[in-house]
Amino acid sequence: MSMSAVIENNEKTQKQWLAGAITCVMFLIVCLSWGTTWLGIKIAVESVPPLTSAGLRFLIAFPLFLCFAKVRREPVLFPRESRWFFVFVTLTYFSVPYYLLNYGEMHVSSGLTALLFSCMPVFILIFSAVFLREKIYVSQVVGIAIGFGSLYMIIRSQGLHLDHAEFFGVIAILAAAVMHALCYVITKQKGSAISVITYNTLPIGIAGLMLFVAGLWFETPIFSDITLRSWSALFYLGLVASVGGFIVYFMLLKRLSPIILSFVFIIFPVFAVVIGAWYEGQPISKDLMIYSAILLAGFAITKLPVEKLLTKKN
Repeated sequence: MSMSAVIENNEKTQKQWLAGAITCVMFLIVCLSWGTTWLGIKIAVESVPPLTSAGLRFLIAFPLFLCFAKVRREPVLFPRESRWFFVFVTLTYFSVPYYLLNYGEMHVSSGLTALLFSCMPVFILIFSAVFLREKIYVSQVVGIAIGFGSLYMIIRSQGLHLDHAEFFGVIAILAAAVMHALCYVITKQKGSAISVITYNTLPIGIAGLMLFVAGLWFETPIFSDITLRSWSALFYLGLVASVGGFIVYFMLLKRLSPIILSFVFIIFPVFAVVIGAWYEGQPISKDLMIYSAILLAGFAITKLPVEKLLTKKN
């Protein structure tokens, strides 16, 4: 092999290594930004009611999404024949679920909220079977059973007695996960032709305005009582978690397969549990670590059905 060929091969290897390192860093950024979302919500609702908090977050994010759409020269409006779908996305992906998440975090820890929301891929699997007629494998059913069994044990080990407030907090978070899962599946069925930027920009703006106005009407927030910590959390949620996380995730879609990228939903709860426990001054018990690992492993099985993988190999 000539010297020039060796140099060219080394340069190619270095470029591949650099591209791989950049992809890993981007993946870590998404996991970290989405993992800290739950703590951000927890801090925001300390002095901002849930409707108002969700609305302010989206109103902060909307101008940057609008700029991003303009830079990418993407349309803001949905196609005329998909206006009903625009209403569906605005309500079932942004408006109602984020109010429920904000409400839930008033009564449940940020780490447990993330673990509850990590059930979403399971609901995606169920809705995919119902609406898209996709097959559910036995190993996936086993994974669902393992995941929800572990979730029950986590709730018990965390000392949640599920009084009135805690019970409705848990239900609100699970309902948000169900609505997000339904929206993902209907999007795959009806909205695959709509660009990701168009999908997010105007719904975030409309949802933010609706939630904020509803908050003014029903919650009558006193803005002078909002602490600097809550304002900081809202700007973090709007600018970093929403816009920053979205942009990096959008870039990763071009670098990774959807299956590998979907493991973001399995990994970010780990960040949320660790960061939430550190902030709230609660030690991470051995039981919580074990049950969390089993829960996430169970939900990971639902993404990689053994039977399907064996069929492909054969």
